[in-house]
Amino acid sequence: MESTVPTHPEPSALTALISNTSAPSNPYSATTLQILHNLEHQHLWTSLQVHNLEVPSADSESPSLSHFLISGIPPHRVYTHPDEQLYMLEKGLRDEDVDLERMFVLPTAQGQSWSLRRMAAVFDSLADPAEEFCSLSSSAGNDAEDRGTKANSEKAAKLAEYYERRTKAFRTREWGGKRILLAMVDKGMGGDGTVVYYIVQEGAVKPRQN
Repeated sequence: MESTVPTHPEPSALTALISNTSAPSNPYSATTLQILHNLEHQHLWTSLQVHNLEVPSADSESPSLSHFLISGIPPHRVYTHPDEQLYMLEKGLRDEDVDLERMFVLPTAQGQSWSLRRMAAVFDSLADPAEEFCSLSSSAGNDAEDRGTKANSEKAAKLAEYYERRTKAFRTREWGGKRILLAMVDKGMGGDGTVVYYIVQEGAVKPRQN
């Protein structure tokens, strides 16, 4: 009788990614890569990047702690401010009519402690939306006008007006300020690695009317 040598199963794509990626050796590296993999392959985000940042530590002997942010472009809009949504409805515009924006994702694990001070440090590290979105709105508005001359000049005019209005709204914070997605991985006892995403915004936010 021939003896067979047991073979080990091939590692998953996520395990291979974590094993083969050179990242700083700290507790957040694997979590960041897991969420990066989830965004790319399950939620179809593009142009993904990982950013390093320093956040305050709860330990008085270690004033700062290295952490990561992920940025990328989702396949559809993740959040629309209620006043912006109302403006778009009045102009007859849909989410798919406007250009997608780069969003930032904060990788965390279930049970990880986050203070308001640490969260404020994350928001402080982000660019001012007034500057970022004004630049995007200008180029997007020009593109809308170019597309409109060939397809629908009326919609192009509405889009150009929308981008101009959005530029003003982000300067005055009428349509909200900085926002991120808080990604939380279930890594506890018996956790299955599920990733849940929460929208976190800086300051008070006007409630949405359903």
